[in-house]
Amino acid sequence: MVAAGAGRTPDEAADRGAGPRQTWAALPWLVRSAVVWSACLVVIAAGLYLLARITMLVTPLAIALAATFFLAALLDPVQLALRRLRLPASLAALLTVLLLLGILGGVGVLVWNLTANQFSELGDELRQGLGRTRDLITSTLPVTDQQLDGLLAQLRQAVTEQQVDPVASARTVAEVFGSALLALVLLFFLLKDGRTMWRWTLNRMTGPNREVAAEAGRVGWRTLGSYSRGTMLIAGIDAVGIGLALVLLGVPLAFPLALITFIGGFVPIIGATVAGAVAVLVALAANGPTTALLTLAAVIAVQQIEGNLLEPLVMKRQVRLHPVVILLAVTAGTLIAGIAGAFVAVPIAAVAWRVIDSVQRQRQGAAPSRPQPRAPGAPEPSPPSRPEPA
Repeated sequence: MVAAGAGRTPDEAADRGAGPRQTWAALPWLVRSAVVWSACLVVIAAGLYLLARITMLVTPLAIALAATFFLAALLDPVQLALRRLRLPASLAALLTVLLLLGILGGVGVLVWNLTANQFSELGDELRQGLGRTRDLITSTLPVTDQQLDGLLAQLRQAVTEQQVDPVASARTVAEVFGSALLALVLLFFLLKDGRTMWRWTLNRMTGPNREVAAEAGRVGWRTLGSYSRGTMLIAGIDAVGIGLALVLLGVPLAFPLALITFIGGFVPIIGATVAGAVAVLVALAANGPTTALLTLAAVIAVQQIEGNLLEPLVMKRQVRLHPVVILLAVTAGTLIAGIAGAFVAVPIAAVAWRVIDSVQRQRQGAAPSRPQPRAPGAPEPSPPSRPEPA
């Protein structure tokens, strides 16, 4: 039998085999770049989608782990201070967790004692405030009483038609309670044995990867600690400033509103905006538009001082993120895990960015330096002269 390639010259066979490469090389560079970048974007999008699906399947576990690392970075100085007093690691971790529970329980009891009497008084004030708000809307906007009543009726009907599934509600409560309990247990063990576990992980690595991982871990942990402590300090200052303004203006429920401001401070940009809007609405409903405008001015003033003065001083430059990155991270966290995802999205983004930047710097420092290209027309570099023998 005659072979399939008989009768072909070597040049024809080579040209036939190199057809795809020649076709690719013949394409314009813009088309080749578009194809490569499109393929990269498709791979990245598929990976992010797969990661998001996995995260949604194990959302309670992911939220518990994120909360554990955040609280561990926040409480690590307390645990280290207790260890300097020569306390055992287990006792220092247990006292740190108990201190956290004591603070949370004390704040809850204080809020209840200060606001239990105000809720009954606030009902009448809200009804009167809603009446004043209704008159303000109909007098300043082109909306009649009948149109406003129709909108309120539709809103009331939409709320009443929402059916609450008792099984889903019970499951959600069980997941929240289980995630909180798991976070506390993991927090205890992370404070007690976190550094030991990290050293054990590093000992399993060899070569340059060990140094890269060690530096990335140190950078990520410092970033998380700086972010958690800085965010708590800024949120506390915002809560004190806005709460003091609400007390001076005579707005009811000033302490709960200050607590909402403190909690909202952990969600940058969006949390402060929502907390300020709640304070303004309560002031409008309770005391009228003048107090609401003064409350709005106080909220804007406190937020401007926090954003332009306190944040640059408290937050390190390495921790700060661009507002676009913050908005995207908060939106993605909310879509994946709801309110809990909004709280943990920004610290995860900050730590991930710092770790990636650290790994890139480590690899660039370890890469051998390449010779610079010689400019056209430049003379050839002369070889180094050898020392004359003595």
